[in-house]
Amino acid sequence: MLRWLLLSAAILLEVSGTLSLRAMTDNVAWVVLFVIGEAGSFVLLALLLRRGAPIGLVYGIWSACGVVLTAVLAAWLFHDPLTWLMGLGIAIVVGGVFLVELGAARHARQADDR
Repeated sequence: MLRWLLLSAAILLEVSGTLSLRAMTDNVAWVVLFVIGEAGSFVLLALLLRRGAPIGLVYGIWSACGVVLTAVLAAWLFHDPLTWLMGLGIAIVVGGVFLVELGAARHARQADDR
């Protein structure tokens, strides 16, 4: 459970940092949130890896969720485009991460059976 909380926090920090990067085009003061968000995200990712989380799974979920949340929130906050084709791409990314998660879970079950 702690791993999922750390991963969720890392995702939220990374998305906050990325969105603040976009906000910096209007006000340079957003650099503070950018640095905190990105640095905090990487610290949490390092903690996850130290706790034995597989990097392929952690990075896949982190990056995919970051892409999805950033695209959706940027459309809402900054009126960036979000077309049906982009939505299809988001669905494909989510599907890919889901398959990685299934593969990791299957591998873990097989390792436990040995």
